[in-house]
Amino acid sequence: MSEAKLREALCAQAASLFARGLTGGASGNISARCEDGGLLVSPTGASFGSLDPGRLAKFDASGRQVSGDRPTKEMPLHAAFYETRGTAGAVVHLHSTHSVALSMLPETDPENMLPPLTAYSIMRLGKVQLLPYFRPGDPAMGDAVRGLAGRRSAVVLANHGPVVAAKDLEAAVYAMEELEETAKLALLLRGANPRMLSEAQIRDVVTTFDVEWD
Repeated sequence: MSEAKLREALCAQAASLFARGLTGGASGNISARCEDGGLLVSPTGASFGSLDPGRLAKFDASGRQVSGDRPTKEMPLHAAFYETRGTAGAVVHLHSTHSVALSMLPETDPENMLPPLTAYSIMRLGKVQLLPYFRPGDPAMGDAVRGLAGRRSAVVLANHGPVVAAKDLEAAVYAMEELEETAKLALLLRGANPRMLSEAQIRDVVTTFDVEWD
């Protein structure tokens, strides 16, 4: 995809997330890898509902900003995913309500915070790691992601929000939507003793769709 088309696509996907209430105000940030190895990144303090393709921050392949507005202060998160997951073509970070709420519950498993309620969350996300709370913009967020050594495509920062990396922009947005919807399901079913996928069913999904799991 040309850089011009990627700029348009990034802003369109962000606007869709905003319109459906998955992020509000000036929260959230999004980035995508260009064909030349550089990155396009949403600016700091910008609303997903009104991103301007011409004002996206552009970084070259060496990590130097070459044009656009000042990028999101959450760049450490984005950089860490691109550095540790060679297949990453896009990263999305939101402050979506249900994912954040689930991150605050003491019974949430930090090694795999989404219960196995549907095959789709497993297919699109694998295991989702719950990371500790970090102050917004704290470079330690990136260090925490690097500490996973590329083993997770999705994490949730406690009391903050989810971050998802995927092969391209569309896949990253779809995975983020799946994360939020599964967190919503988990909260709706809290205390109801729902019937979850069995270990055999989970293993079948993991094997059939070549999911990063162990």
